[in-house]
Amino acid sequence: MAQHNNIGVYSLPNGNWAYRFVKTENGKRRNYRRTKDEFGKPLTSQKAAIRAREAAMMQVEAAAVQKPKVHKTFQEVYEEYCDKGQAWKAYATIKKQDSLWRNHLRDKFGVRFIDDISVAEVNDYLAHLYYVEGRAYRYVEGFLKMFYLIFGQAYSRGYLDVDTYNKLCVNKDARITMPKMKIDEDTDIVAFSEAEIQKLDSYFRGSNAETAYLLGRYCGLRINECYGIRWENIDLERGAIVIDRQMQYQEGLIKLVSLKTRNARRTVYMSQKLKEYFLLLAQRREADVASLAAQREQNQTMIYDEVGGCMISSLELVNSLPNGKIQTLNSMKYHSRTIKKELGIDFKYHHLRHTYGTRLAEMNTPTHILCNQMGHASGKVTERYYLAVSQTGVDVLLRNLNAIQ
Repeated sequence: MAQHNNIGVYSLPNGNWAYRFVKTENGKRRNYRRTKDEFGKPLTSQKAAIRAREAAMMQVEAAAVQKPKVHKTFQEVYEEYCDKGQAWKAYATIKKQDSLWRNHLRDKFGVRFIDDISVAEVNDYLAHLYYVEGRAYRYVEGFLKMFYLIFGQAYSRGYLDVDTYNKLCVNKDARITMPKMKIDEDTDIVAFSEAEIQKLDSYFRGSNAETAYLLGRYCGLRINECYGIRWENIDLERGAIVIDRQMQYQEGLIKLVSLKTRNARRTVYMSQKLKEYFLLLAQRREADVASLAAQREQNQTMIYDEVGGCMISSLELVNSLPNGKIQTLNSMKYHSRTIKKELGIDFKYHHLRHTYGTRLAEMNTPTHILCNQMGHASGKVTERYYLAVSQTGVDVLLRNLNAIQ
């Protein structure tokens, strides 16, 4: 029996193994010879070659049976996805997908049949976006994800056979991939220096955006998360904040919506300095409730909390003014312009998050803890902060260099 199973596999001069078999397709004999398995890995043993041969034969059989009975265009597949599979996606994701579709992919691939599009032409298209049009690497990655999404939808709905799908999206040696990153591609983490932080501390102290600034500085929150915090999310006794919502503009309306990823839902811990700030802020809020009751009642904004399924008052948000007026994502735009003009600092709120992550990495915070606090979906993202070169890191390097005898 073992001898029978060995038929069709053979050793190679380099010590690896290969397999072969013949299948009749549409009345024609076709020879199959492979030196790697379906995942692109070399066959390092006879057993591996036997398993790979059996899997390949089954795959060819399945492909023959599962040949699509109908041809669908790229546009038809995308529209079917929008109608049946897009509803559970986050609002921002839907908007991004629709933008890429309307502005780029529809005109280029819309009328093409989904099973006639090759790996080579998709790779050429991605390379053109990146090298010729000069699109940012991260932006082009969005196109790659769209191709994987649409081809995956086509396969799951029976419009692509398994062999074609594997070539497009599975086989590591042949599938669609990103162009090679340019040497000068700007993917650096931007962290403020100690001098810049001191200037920013002074600028925001006492301003209407101080709370938002401190949340970015000491908790590393994304700006949408920062403005989605309600007072009930703050536990002053534990010194902790539950991040479970984010603020978004949807169709011109302010809403509280679910976080984009599961890992983004987390509990972040406050430094003693931030905890003391919130204790004072809570006391001031109690005083404002009594002394500014009429103003707060008049100025409050009712917004829809999609997570809770109800309308809530802006007075429940941490980032609202003493008189009840709401603070939104746009509240930081004025300060960004002013800081650039008066302090010469290119201020972006997200750079506070970079600074937070870089500082904690420099202090050897365990990677899994920092990953949790920042709400990263993958530890690989967090590891970038341990590799980032900040001014503080350069200062340490110079001190060490000068200490060399």
